[in-house]
Amino acid sequence: MRERFARVTAELLDTDPRVAVLLADISADGFEAARRRHPDRVVNVGIREQLLISAAGGMALAGIRPIAHTFASFLVERPFEQIKLDLNHQGAGAVLVSSGASFDYSSSGRTHQSPGDVALLGTLPGWTVHVPGHADEAERMLRAAAVGNGLVYLRLSVLANAAPLAVRRLGFTVLRRGTLATIVAVGPLADAVIEATAGMDVTVLYAPTVRPFDRQTVRATLATPVVVLVEPYLAGTSLAEAADALADLPHRVLGLGVARDELRRYGTPQEHQAAHGLDPASLRERIAGFLDADRASGGTRMPVRSLA
Repeated sequence: MRERFARVTAELLDTDPRVAVLLADISADGFEAARRRHPDRVVNVGIREQLLISAAGGMALAGIRPIAHTFASFLVERPFEQIKLDLNHQGAGAVLVSSGASFDYSSSGRTHQSPGDVALLGTLPGWTVHVPGHADEAERMLRAAAVGNGLVYLRLSVLANAAPLAVRRLGFTVLRRGTLATIVAVGPLADAVIEATAGMDVTVLYAPTVRPFDRQTVRATLATPVVVLVEPYLAGTSLAEAADALADLPHRVLGLGVARDELRRYGTPQEHQAAHGLDPASLRERIAGFLDADRASGGTRMPVRSLA
């Protein structure tokens, strides 16, 4: 996804004079040719992430469409005050494109891990948050964001699904229909969820865009008010969104994702995924256990009304 991002953004610089790219050393080599063609619109501020966001805000107020890029921990967590004040408070639109996801750079230690980025941005209004599961999806999202004016966060990852799954520009895609529960699989975890739920009588929704949260599709496809969220970042990040979607119904919601306890190990991203219980075998066990507990307690099955 990161390589696709660099290629597509360089093309956007060539074709759209409104687009500018701001870097904080990360991926600077990938934009060197573009910088030579557009020295006024490819700006590397160095390892000054607060300046990265403040400069993006200033460019946006001047009529430029800034695309700011670095690792997620340095793009969202470190300069969060600047995001809050120089973007949201000023009404300035920008596109933030991260790499690293929750633990893509696991061998670099905790400084390069950011499982809380989506939850943190969720405290601010007006953000569209994309979590693509494939490079093709990431490209479509980037191109749409570049021609817009709002606040967009595009979360790239080295983990990916085997093929693009989204069939809508925004909102969730129905991958499978069932009656016992609805499983919302976010971004690059979709393949793991599909494998984990094989043979289960459940609906599976694919969510490459999580903000806004597609409550309408959740409600329209819901047979039973039991929902499991499987997210590649902090567990429970979207629990409130799901609960709001079912506010008029007795319901049960389970949030699966990256644990809050720090995993003090290196290893590969795949090993971290398994350690957090997000591999197919672990997901199957956790989802089946949740559904078994629901049936043992008498369940919550009832007719589901559509949203007004």
